[in-house]
Parts: sequence; structure tokens; C-alpha cells
Amino acid sequence: MTQKTSLKNRITKLFNIEYPIIQGGMVWCAGWELASAVSNAGGLGIIGSGSMYPNVLKDQIIKCQAATSRPFAVNVPLLYPSVEEHMQTIVDLGVPIVFTSAGSPKIWTSHLKAKGITVVHVVSSSKFAIKSEEAGVDAVVAEGFEAGGHNGREETTSMCLIPAVSSISSIPVIAAGGLHDGRSVLAAMILGADGVQMGSRFVACEESSAHIAFKEAVIGAGEGATSLTLKEITPVRMLHNPLYKKLAEAQQRGASIDELTEILGRGRAKRGMFEGDLIEGELEIGQIASLLEGIPSASEIIDEIVSEYRDLGAKKLGEKFNF
Repeated sequence: MTQKTSLKNRITKLFNIEYPIIQGGMVWCAGWELASAVSNAGGLGIIGSGSMYPNVLKDQIIKCQAATSRPFAVNVPLLYPSVEEHMQTIVDLGVPIVFTSAGSPKIWTSHLKAKGITVVHVVSSSKFAIKSEEAGVDAVVAEGFEAGGHNGREETTSMCLIPAVSSISSIPVIAAGGLHDGRSVLAAMILGADGVQMGSRFVACEESSAHIAFKEAVIGAGEGATSLTLKEITPVRMLHNPLYKKLAEAQQRGASIDELTEILGRGRAKRGMFEGDLIEGELEIGQIASLLEGIPSASEIIDEIVSEYRDLGAKKLGEKFNF
């Protein structure tokens, strides 16, 4: 186990956490068990509300509050149909931090901040980072092309996006996309990030609500086993299963948006990630899946990352890198 330390940088201070390690709010994988486990281990756990009905989110928040006394967040895709109900639940139950994505941060940032809530927005380009800061968010997540799930159309990799966003932002920048260990965390910090967010790494852990079949598919994935697809509808990175291949073949022959939408259907993400249908389900995961081994606990993941980060000599690089 790593020794717990005091707060060190802008992200740990902003969220009142021990380490600038944030769990992604992945749909169907990020429930209260995972969020509370990450927060209890010193990071920032996030409940992914994009797959939850309003009553389910309320129940998840209450259970998370009972399982941890530490800060946690809720991720809210702004295009979600019940976004207003979600936001009201978040305010009513006193959730301290909200991560927004898939929409304009102007819509909810001022409302949430007026309630004393810290707001972070996910971006895939410098242009949207600037707009997010202008909207008043407290930090941005710069998510590179390598990330799993819904992603930006620009296909900008983390190595390019992190320094680009960091160079134009006065607020803290959280790196995401292709991060899973101490080496990648240190690289992100050197590129200008103040913290990191990891989704795929926490999909394949004990407390994730992902189906065991999906977890095993993730850690069994090799190089080149994922692709960003469906840019005509909403870009998403998926494992190459039969559903993906069906969609790829349709795209190659010039299928219309209506046809692609019909092939995709409804409920595919739940079917694949939550119910374990590896044939017809949508299996959202990042490129980093090819480097993942085993299904450890959230605490073990964070301890390993912090230990490796320190062993690489991060302390010698100055106070910004010391946690």
C-alpha cells in the first residue's frame, strides 16, 4: 500500500482528494460501488449517469454517500433526455462535483456553480477548451482520440491534445485517453496536465458494474482491437466484435445514416457492457485495453499507479509533479 500524502496540486486541491487520479464516468460500468471505491482509495470516483433513469441515479448517489465520506462526482452527458431531472437530483442530494460532456457547458455551468458545485467539462479540442473556460467551468478534461466510448470527431491524440489545451488554459487540465499506469500519468503531467482521468483502466476492475464477460474481453484485447466508428452519427470507439464488423461493412458500402441507425438499434451498450453479449452488444473501450492485465480492485489500481509514478522519480521534477 502506498503512504497517503497531503494535497499537492491544483486538481487535488480543487476536488479535495489525495491523488489527481479520476475515474471515468463510463455508462453501464460506473456505478456507486466503483465510484466509492475510487474515492476511498484517494482518487475521485464518478457515477456515470448517462445510462441511468432519474430514480436510479438518485439511488446510486444515496448508496455512494453511504459508502464513502470522501468527495465523488456525477458525470452528466448534456444530451441525455432527463438531464434536468438529473441536475435537480444532484443539487438536492448535495453532490459536490459534476463532470459534463456531449453538449454546451454554457447551459448548466452557471446554475451548478450558483449551488456551490464544482463543474468540469470534457473536450476534444482546444476550441472547445476555450469555450468551456469562457462558460466558467472550473477545469476541463482533454480527452484524446485513444479514449473509449464517445469521442471527438477531430481524432486528435492525447500527445497532441494535452499540450495544446494546457498551453491555452488558465484553469486546470485533466488528461484522458490512453492512460493506465504510472508511466502514462507522468507523461501526461509533463505534457501539461494537472491530473488524469481513466475510464478503460477502471472498466476492468472488481468494483466496475461491467459484466465479467466484457471485462475478460477487454483484458484479452490485442493491439488494433478497437476503432473509432459511427462518425456519421456519434463517434464511438468499440471492440471489433460482430456488431462492429456489421457496422463497418455497412459504412464501407456507403450506408445511409438511417440504415446505420437501424443496424445499431437501441440498448446495444447495455446489452454488451452490462449484460455481457459479446456478439450483438456495443463494447465501448479505449485503445489502452491491449495493455491491461487482470481484474484488480480499484484500490490496487491506484496504489500501483502512485507507486510506479513515484519510482520513476516524479518528485525530482518539482512540486507540480509531486503527489
